[in-house]
Amino acid sequence: MTETIAQASDVDSGPEYALGRTQQEYQRLRTQARFWEQATEGLLDRLDLAAGASCLDAGSGPGEVMRLLARRVGPTGSVTGLDVDAALNAIVQADLRSAGLEWCSTITARLDGDAPVPGAPYDLVYARLLLFHLPEQVAVLRRLWDAVAPGGYLVVQDYDLPAAGTASALPGVEEVTRLVCETFTAVGCDIRAGLRLPDLFTVAGIGDVDGTDVAGRLVPLGNGTAMLEQVLRSLVPAAIAHGVTNAPTADAAIQAMRAEAANGPTASMLWPLLIGAWRRKH
Repeated sequence: MTETIAQASDVDSGPEYALGRTQQEYQRLRTQARFWEQATEGLLDRLDLAAGASCLDAGSGPGEVMRLLARRVGPTGSVTGLDVDAALNAIVQADLRSAGLEWCSTITARLDGDAPVPGAPYDLVYARLLLFHLPEQVAVLRRLWDAVAPGGYLVVQDYDLPAAGTASALPGVEEVTRLVCETFTAVGCDIRAGLRLPDLFTVAGIGDVDGTDVAGRLVPLGNGTAMLEQVLRSLVPAAIAHGVTNAPTADAAIQAMRAEAANGPTASMLWPLLIGAWRRKH
């Protein structure tokens, strides 16, 4: 059965989050988090994060990174997930506790105000795909840096979205990618936030980064287009609201992309690059 695009009124996209706050979006976030698990583990391996450390996952979403951190710091440590979505936080809190991770907790708070980060300082302050969505990136980075304990780390990973693509020109894939990029841009997202991380650290007064990391995933075309379709379907209400497209046009682009994936089973797709940067507070 062909799934049709929802109209703008069908989904409450929520303030400052263009992808919506639906169960389908929560599942997409979990899938995306697991997709990047290896890249995040590899970056964390570079840090001197000891058992018993206190960690903050800023913009914790579905809590998948919290699980990674919990395994590293163990029950003598603590992992706090901070997110603005209270409903999702409640789900994550229950899931983590049912998994026996009693040293994990969630708090509902914003990062774009003047109040200190709750529970600070932390030995590790981590944020993945957070700055992408926030207009006040420099102010948020300053707050996160203020929340780092002496000797601790600030670690950020974010997307360079335009890096995604295929080796051969595929009009359907290109159109869906265009709609995704234009919608994110229309709602104020920074689709090249990852590429700008070293500059953002400097402008925020944190200083030069200690290191950077670039992670890419080359996936079968069918897998890549399925993920891209999920992103666009979550974005369509915002795309319609901002005049980027309409439901029939978006659905036609998805159907064209599906046909290209069916006709090119051996082709590959590069997912957006996930770029990381970190600095230790001395």
